Amino acid sequence: MKHDWRKANLSDEDKALCGWAEKLTMTPGKMSENDVKELEASGFSQRAISDAAQVVGYFNYINRIAEGLGVDLEPDMKK
Repeated sequence: MKHDWRKANLSDEDKALCGWAEKLTMTPGKMSENDVKELEASGFSQRAISDAAQVVGYFNYINRIAEGLGVDLEPDMKK
């Protein structure tokens, strides 16, 4: 899963969440209400979607700060 979540043995729900998280990360301006509705149709509550958005947003924020400051990855993270 580390390199490609599409090749991992994930449930349909987890695949839906990973696809949503990837879209939010890579093309946030293309997110729409339909993206949320698709997650709800996959079984996620509004609370779970909100929690996921906050986690994805936090990691995106931290990664951009680290990259912007030139922070090197720890050796174990480079693999």
